[in-house]
Amino acid sequence: MAKHHVTTTINGDRTEFLCDTEQTLLDVLRDELGLTGSKEGCASGDCGACSVTMNGTLVCSCLVLAAEAQDAKFETIEGVASAEELHPIQRHFLQEAALQCGICTPGFIVATKALLEHNPDPTETEARYWLAGNLCRCTGYDKIIKAVMNAAAEMRGA
Repeated sequence: MAKHHVTTTINGDRTEFLCDTEQTLLDVLRDELGLTGSKEGCASGDCGACSVTMNGTLVCSCLVLAAEAQDAKFETIEGVASAEELHPIQRHFLQEAALQCGICTPGFIVATKALLEHNPDPTETEARYWLAGNLCRCTGYDKIIKAVMNAAAEMRGA
């Protein structure tokens, strides 16, 4: 079977890879490119653990074929923090203890970043609605929402 040559941008870096027709973006990120932050929780787009942004839109990387990445721009959890410090969202997830096992955390952080880029001042209801596609089996959602709201306030300078 012929491999597809894909050129894309991931976390600001031009990236090239070869993939099979049926390989998902999640598989390529983890297995070919070593970007293991995105997790496979369900492989059906139901849990949000593999969330990334594709051309600024939040997607489940388990549902995107790697060949569809041609000329697209992606941001993964590895692109959220700077080399020097954690992003405010990441800091607030730690401060509010909004994580336990860590499987869902990268997806929640990427989804939160997408939310706050779309709406820097969400209500709690809007935040809950936006994050409804991300499932947590450990912490419950109150700490996660508190972290999201606190990060939003800090990022707005409130």
